[in-house]
Amino acid sequence: MSTPSQGDVGQLAELGYDQQLKRDIGLFSVFSIGVATVAPVVGLYAIFSLGIQLSGPAWILMLLLSLAGQLTVAFVYSELASEFPLAGGPYHWTTRLAGPRYGMFTGIVYALAVTAALATVAYLASPWVSLLFTGSEPHGMNRAAIAMALLLAALIVNSCGIRVVAVLVNIGIAAEVIGSLGIGVVLIVFFQNQPFSILFDTLGTAPTFTTFLTALAVCGWAFVGFDASASVAEETAGAGNNIPKAIIGATAAVGALVVLVAAAITLASSNLQSIVSGSIADPVTAVVTESLGAWSERPFYAIVVTTFLACIVSMQAYTGRIVFGLARDEVLPGANRLAKVSRRHQVPVSAMTLVTAMTALALLLGLNDKAIGTMISFGTMGLYATFFLVVAAALLARVTGRWQPSGAFRTGGIGYAINIVAFAWLAFETANIAWPRAELAPPGASNLLVSAPLMVFTLIAIFAILSATRKHRRKPA
Repeated sequence: MSTPSQGDVGQLAELGYDQQLKRDIGLFSVFSIGVATVAPVVGLYAIFSLGIQLSGPAWILMLLLSLAGQLTVAFVYSELASEFPLAGGPYHWTTRLAGPRYGMFTGIVYALAVTAALATVAYLASPWVSLLFTGSEPHGMNRAAIAMALLLAALIVNSCGIRVVAVLVNIGIAAEVIGSLGIGVVLIVFFQNQPFSILFDTLGTAPTFTTFLTALAVCGWAFVGFDASASVAEETAGAGNNIPKAIIGATAAVGALVVLVAAAITLASSNLQSIVSGSIADPVTAVVTESLGAWSERPFYAIVVTTFLACIVSMQAYTGRIVFGLARDEVLPGANRLAKVSRRHQVPVSAMTLVTAMTALALLLGLNDKAIGTMISFGTMGLYATFFLVVAAALLARVTGRWQPSGAFRTGGIGYAINIVAFAWLAFETANIAWPRAELAPPGASNLLVSAPLMVFTLIAIFAILSATRKHRRKPA
């Protein structure tokens, strides 16, 4: 079992906080939490159909571009997490870099964005659970009910302590390896039906520049969640060294797996034109069962459900730490209760319970069985807005001389350039994701539904601005 070093406790004290959470995990576990949250299986299986229908097999090029951009963000996050290893990282980082009001705004947007993303993941998980146990897909309230049951199961696991979470997440990582690396390699080596050149082909989709931008917006969903490692910093031994390794390692590992599996599914398909046209609703399962045989269907569902459950547990855990970090500084209403940790396991149960309740409420706010694209756009938009706020604050602080990285992890002379590239990437991609698109809404959707993600995010931003005008009662060290 990992034990906190005097360096961890001392660094936390220098930042103005006592050790409340149980520092009980090491590098591999915090890396696993990052991988489980980014979740190659969850991310790819949610966007594969959308991506390939937009621009054919060549959509994989947009995956590579998105991965490259997100790696620069991961390096900026790693420097900040190394110097300020605090639960709910972005709120604390931006408070120190750009002031309390900016930090409060960032923290509230972050908490609500991850809550929305958690609702999306739980909703996307429901069909796989139903297919595993009943062989049919749920709809309407049945789908929402399964999602809520998954959230409740995750809350029970999270209430048992970060060590139990790490064990379940490690099981999820094993499923990820089988469901992504294992299946990907098997499909490419033994069941390839298409030439490698097909990966650069649009296959008759006649995509325009706008279509590729839409595909790039969809790809953004596949590379969010690496920040989960930063949110459990106060529970990680050697956080200043281990959190950066986990952030960069998780981003790179998941990126490689996503690209590998996307390529494998494409190359193994014997009816690629039907996948591109959208006539095959679930191309991933179709290709796997066609290649491996019908017997593989239920085991494949079990692997996917395991990875989804690990992702939900991890997301719920790190969202709870975000709320805990805000409440500890008395930013949120009911802060005294939300900032408490359980006596036995030293985890923020009240904060995670609030997150679960809000996520369950989000599942009832008009989610449509056909609105997967809209859901992904909304969840991704809030997360990229948070990335942008953090990276912008870091760049401004560098330019003005308010911050020079001094943590255990530093990028040295190239750090400035990485920060600039990350800022430019996020400015572009955040605007790209926010742009209302009919392609990502249900067929025949009204203009109101097409614009819904941007409208809801605007309301969240207004709420965050109003909340940030409240007096910041606790001044960070």
